[in-house]
Amino acid sequence: MTIAIVIVVLLGYIFMASEHFTHVNKALVAMFCGTVGWILYMSSGTSFIDAMHRSEFLEFLNGREYTLRLSKEFIANHIFLRYVGQVGSLALYLLATMSIVVVLVNNECFSFVEKLLRKRNTTQMLWLTVLTTFVFSTCIDDLTITVLMLMIIRKLLRNQKQRRYIGAAVIIAATCGGCWTVIGDITSLIVWTKESVTATNFSLSLFLPAVVAMVVPTFLIRRQLPDRLDLDRPAYDFRGDDSVLEWWQKCILLFFGFFGLWFIPSFHRITLLPPFLGALCVLGVVWMLNEIINIKRIRTEQPQQVGLGRSLQYEVLQVIMYVVGLCLCVDVMIEAGAMQIASEWCDAHIHNIYAFSVMMGAVSSVLDTIALVMAGVHLYDVNPEMLADVYQNSFVEDGQYWHLISLSGSVGGLLLPIGSVAGLALMRAEDINLWWYARRISLFVLVGWVCSVTTYFLVDFFLRDGWSSINY
Repeated sequence: MTIAIVIVVLLGYIFMASEHFTHVNKALVAMFCGTVGWILYMSSGTSFIDAMHRSEFLEFLNGREYTLRLSKEFIANHIFLRYVGQVGSLALYLLATMSIVVVLVNNECFSFVEKLLRKRNTTQMLWLTVLTTFVFSTCIDDLTITVLMLMIIRKLLRNQKQRRYIGAAVIIAATCGGCWTVIGDITSLIVWTKESVTATNFSLSLFLPAVVAMVVPTFLIRRQLPDRLDLDRPAYDFRGDDSVLEWWQKCILLFFGFFGLWFIPSFHRITLLPPFLGALCVLGVVWMLNEIINIKRIRTEQPQQVGLGRSLQYEVLQVIMYVVGLCLCVDVMIEAGAMQIASEWCDAHIHNIYAFSVMMGAVSSVLDTIALVMAGVHLYDVNPEMLADVYQNSFVEDGQYWHLISLSGSVGGLLLPIGSVAGLALMRAEDINLWWYARRISLFVLVGWVCSVTTYFLVDFFLRDGWSSINY
C-alpha cells in the first residue's frame, strides 16, 4: 500500500507542476491527492500501525480484543488528528496574515509606492522597485507583493518589454526578501513552525545570501534595459468624495499591519503560544482600526474600492487550500514510511547537505517550490543535541540543512517561472512564455543562486560559532 500512496502523491506532484500546461488547478490536485492518500492509508492501516505505532496501539487497546473498528478509531483520533492540528495551525496563520494584507490593500495603504517609483531614470526606478519589494516581502507573502508590484509597474510603464524585465526583477526580489525571515514565505514558515529553526538565527544566517541572490540578477537585468524608461502619464486621484482615506489614516493602518506581522515571532517566543494566535491578534487590531477609520463610509454605505482586494481574497483561498493539500500529502507519506526510506537513501547516496539542497533547488524550478521544500523539511527530524558527526550536526535546531533547504528551494525555484507562485503571476500579468524567461532571465537567476550559496558557505564557515549561541 505504501507504493500505491507514493504513486498517487508523485502523480499529484506532476499535475501540480504542469498546471500552466494542463490548466488544472493545483490546489484541487493537492487536496484530492492528500485525501486519497489518507483513504488508502486507512484501508491498510493495520500494517502501518504494526510497523510504526505498535506500542501506542497496545496502550490504546488497554486489554480489549483487537477489531477493525478499533484500528480505524486509533488512526482517526491518535494519528490523523495530530496532523490535522498542525495543518490547521498553519492554515489559520496564513488566513490571518493574508487577511491583514487584504485590509491594507482595500484601504490603499500602498498607494505611496507608485509615487515613489515614478522615475524615468532606469537605474533609479529599477533599484527602488527591487528594494521596495524586498522590504515588503519580509512579512508579506510572495504572491501578494508580486501582484501589487506588477500592477504598479503596469500603471507606470507602457513598454511591455521593459515591464517584463522589471517584473522579473520583482519576483526575484519578492522571493529573496521572503526567504530570509520566518514569516516572509510559506517555505520558511514551514521550517519555523516545525521548530527546526529560531527566528533570529534564521534571519541572521540567510540575510546576506538573500541580498546577494537579489542584487546579482538585478544588476544583470539592468544591463538589458535602456537608460530612460517609457513612463505613462500619471493618473490624478479623484477627491470629490470622502471615500479615500487621508494619508495619516493609511499610515496608521500600515504601521500596525506591517509591524504587527514583525511582532509575531516575538509573540511566540514570549508566550510560547502558536504563531497563528499572534497573527489573529494582529488581525483583530488591524480590523478594528479599519472599522473605526471607515466608520463614515460604513454608515453612509459608500462603496469601497475593493476590486484588487477581492482578487487577492480569491488567491488567498487558493494558496491556503493548496498548502493544506500538500500537508496532507506529506503527512501520509510520513506515516506510510516513504519519507524514512527516502531519507535513508539520501544519507547513503548523497550524504552532503550542499549537494542535496542544490539538487532540490534545481528540481523545484520544474516542480513547485512549496511542494519540494515541504517534502525536504519533513525528510529529517530535528536532532535534539549536537553529535560528533559533522553531517548529522546539520540537522540540529538552527542547523545548516534547514537554512540551505529554504534558500536553495526558494531561489532555485526561480530558474523557471513555473517553479513559484510569483513566477506564474508574472507569466499571467505580462503574457510571458516559458521560452522567453528561460532565454533571458534563467541564467541571471542561476548566477545569483550560485553566489548566494557560496556566500552562505563563507558566512557559515567564519561566523557559525559566534551565532550558534543565538537561540531566540
